[in-house]
Amino acid sequence: RTKHIDVRYHFIKEKVEKGIVELFFVGTEYQLADLFTKALPVERFQYLVRRLGMRCLTPVELEALSNESA
Repeated sequence: RTKHIDVRYHFIKEKVEKGIVELFFVGTEYQLADLFTKALPVERFQYLVRRLGMRCLTPVELEALSNESA
């Protein structure tokens, strides 16, 4: 387990040093990953979903989609 972390760390470190990847700090207000890693209030969840260019589907829309793919 530690070996995998070590390998990933060095892989990223190498890409940063070569200028292939550039890392930036992202404050909590703009952290889209929070959507996938935290329990959020409904308003915050919906805001982040919209920021990703997604939308929440209603139960009726979900049912229609599942019927289309069947």
